[in-house]
Amino acid sequence: MTERKPPGVSFESFVDRQIREASERGDFRALPGFGKPLADDSAPYDEQWWVKDKMHREGVSVLPPALALRKEAEDALAATATARTEAEVRRRLEAVNEKITTALRRPPPGPPLGLTPFDVDAAVREWREARGEGG
Repeated sequence: MTERKPPGVSFESFVDRQIREASERGDFRALPGFGKPLADDSAPYDEQWWVKDKMHREGVSVLPPALALRKEAEDALAATATARTEAEVRRRLEAVNEKITTALRRPPPGPPLGLTPFDVDAAVREWREARGEGG
């Protein structure tokens, strides 16, 4: 694997030789990211870059509870457009309405919630109209 630097050989030439030999053997071809461009390094240095990068790769998002609930409510409303049944529309909106009601009773830390529970019946009417089923 790695060998010790022989005495009398400069460190730089020893390392350069090992890199060249590994490259010739093709040891670097199997590395993740081989052949892909390097990440942009023009951004200012951030000590937490590795944490943010890991969170991005893992699909993790850390939002204050109020903003997370806003996002969840927005996603639930958008998901009603693709719902297959009226019961599914009701189930999705009623689930998020419970969370909104709880948050209104005991506001979470962070920015103001700025939400009110959805009118489920109105959402169901809109869902029916969008599908051409009428009222």
